[in-house]
Amino acid sequence: MDLKQNTLQNKRNYQKELDRIIEAIPAGSVPTLMLHSCCAPCSSYCLEYLCKFFSITVFYYNPNISSSEEYRRRVAEQKRLIEAYNSEKKGHEIKVLEGDYHPEEFFEMAKGLEYCKEGGERCFKCFDMRLKETALQADKGGFDYFATTLTISPLKNADKINEIGFDISKGSKVKWLPSDFKKKDGYKRSVELSKEYDLYRQDYCGCAFSKRDRLEDKCP
Repeated sequence: MDLKQNTLQNKRNYQKELDRIIEAIPAGSVPTLMLHSCCAPCSSYCLEYLCKFFSITVFYYNPNISSSEEYRRRVAEQKRLIEAYNSEKKGHEIKVLEGDYHPEEFFEMAKGLEYCKEGGERCFKCFDMRLKETALQADKGGFDYFATTLTISPLKNADKINEIGFDISKGSKVKWLPSDFKKKDGYKRSVELSKEYDLYRQDYCGCAFSKRDRLEDKCP
């Protein structure tokens, strides 16, 4: 067996790990989950799926969004979706917590990585930054788990996100909830829900560098 085949065989299936955790929840028990969300469209399927099993607080913490106008638009869409889900009683009531918005902290973190390819080291440090704050807030609130919607994107490295989440959980009282939400047609469902709720869908992650790259890609 060559190295590539061995790697594929040993690759963790984080979605199956999540399913096993859900299956093991005792009857009548509702664990608490601090769920970091990058935007309403990405959270749509994740919330629909998880709110049946967890008491969720959506933590909207995204200092990587460079434009204040863009940030406010995404926050408003996130809150609108949660209000809709709660009114429809899709599962347990969903709460929302908005984190501090200080984009200068993202730019400080990204120094020297401005021209890294999207999906590379700058993105990994951004994941780490947002998930550390999520774990901190979950710790303060006495939550059972913390997680993120980021793994629903086909453009995001779910293995790396889970690796970061597990590493952070080693120094926290809160457990990391593994996921790969794009599995089981999760991403497809998020697109359907975005259309159903007429959600604002952006074509870049939110940071100035991602926007720059998207604009360059569109240039003839």
